[in-house]
Amino acid sequence: MKRSGLITTKIGMTRMYDDGGVAHAVTVLSVGDCTVIGNRTVEKNGYVANVLGIREAKAKHVAKPQAVAAEKAGVKPYRKIVEFRVSDDCVIPVGTALSADHFIAGQFVDVQATSKGKGFQGAMKRHNFGGKEATHGVLKAHRSLGGTGMREWPGRVLKGKKMSGQMGNETVTVQNLKIFGTDAVDNLIFVEGAVPGSNGTFVLITDAIKKEQKELPVPTSAKKSAEVEQAETKTETVAE
Repeated sequence: MKRSGLITTKIGMTRMYDDGGVAHAVTVLSVGDCTVIGNRTVEKNGYVANVLGIREAKAKHVAKPQAVAAEKAGVKPYRKIVEFRVSDDCVIPVGTALSADHFIAGQFVDVQATSKGKGFQGAMKRHNFGGKEATHGVLKAHRSLGGTGMREWPGRVLKGKKMSGQMGNETVTVQNLKIFGTDAVDNLIFVEGAVPGSNGTFVLITDAIKKEQKELPVPTSAKKSAEVEQAETKTETVAE
């Protein structure tokens, strides 16, 4: 079984306490208006997947191919669109609004986001180099990279050499983070530990692939619409 993931937005970090009074540093992720806007099938696409979108946008504010695809599918355009490959029993109907209850407290997840960009950095900051000596003839080169060349053969700098350069602003995946809890009312997910990216970054969250998960909602625990909630309330009132 392979369930769909969610697209969330990173809000920030805070502190939460468990039943024993122990403090835990958690990252708050907002599910927001994450909605299923399409499906991929074996017959048409060669694989099975759910297409999710988050943060509804105007057609003029998204790329033209996305706007046309949304119009053909009969859904609204979204700012961020991601495919999650799933098994046949985890296909979610188009138009389903996803909820934070898609994940449960105590389970492990993998998160993926774009890390903070730190610009052009030296080798000491970027690769944790030790630097040169502070004395003994070293003059104005204490944080420099040092020699990178070779002898007569091959006579060049090999690809992948750790040197100064752009740091951050790359896709980072953190595995096996634990779900501390969820808030179905505000559609929030609380993940123990740090999640890559700055506040406001889109974060993809999926079931951990290296942990065995049990008793998860299949294919999802969808957020109830206002009409469904009103109907359930009326049924309960009549029964009373």
